Amino acid sequence: LSVKRREMSQVPDCLNPTQEDIAKLVACDSHLASTNCEKEMERYVFKRRGDGVHVFNLQKTWEKLVLAARAIVAIENPADVCVIAAGTYGQRAVLKFAKYTGATAIAGRFTPGTFTNQIQKKFVEPRLLIVTDPALDHQPIREGSYVNVPTIAFCHSDSPLHHIDIAIPSNNKGSKSIGLLWWLLAREVLRLRGDLSRNTEWDVMIDMFIYRDPEEQEKEEAAQEAFSSFGPEAIEGGDQSWSDKGADWDAAGKVGDSWGETGDNWAAADPAQQVAGW
Repeated sequence: LSVKRREMSQVPDCLNPTQEDIAKLVACDSHLASTNCEKEMERYVFKRRGDGVHVFNLQKTWEKLVLAARAIVAIENPADVCVIAAGTYGQRAVLKFAKYTGATAIAGRFTPGTFTNQIQKKFVEPRLLIVTDPALDHQPIREGSYVNVPTIAFCHSDSPLHHIDIAIPSNNKGSKSIGLLWWLLAREVLRLRGDLSRNTEWDVMIDMFIYRDPEEQEKEEAAQEAFSSFGPEAIEGGDQSWSDKGADWDAAGKVGDSWGETGDNWAAADPAQQVAGW
């Protein structure tokens, strides 16, 4: 009997990525790493460009993404999954992820002792920990290792893998890449739970997970308000001040008629006298 050997990285066909998923990852630069690379992260690197930037293998990125989603679905209570982002780019993403999957989000500064000090009001006992950047979220990773909590992390090429159980190789430095990765993870969790069919597209846009600069947002809102002032309503309604100014033009025309009533004969006047008058 011949037994076909299957690798652990193989997944069912329904879990394989589509061309649209790969195109989204490439468009958001999720496959680009840095010029530095840790020894443990070399297995996830596909090649190195001429400028020294490492490029991740998106197939391995997707396999680890699906593995992380399967680990999340295995938790009976969704609130026992704790998602953390100390960086600015990942805070909005973890809040949206918690909203759609029922997880517990910790956005911003992580209070030391949240997992170990029972006296704290914000003390929690998660069963699974998901962090955006192991370098920035080193405190919850360390505390999670004290209480034996498995940890999932989006890892850059230079990210430390200490106390990381499932490392998702990806670009965790760009705002678009972070938003897309959390969006893909949330969609896969909903699909594995049966809340979302694989034949239908998720109606939540990726932009909801991507960080937006408040200053740029204010500029966009100001530009939209300025554009709305010149919209169809303003054009159809017209400006009443033009009709008021029309009366002034008519009055000016009547005043202009008095030029002919002065009786002065400019052609008959002596040019020398005109110059002397000036």
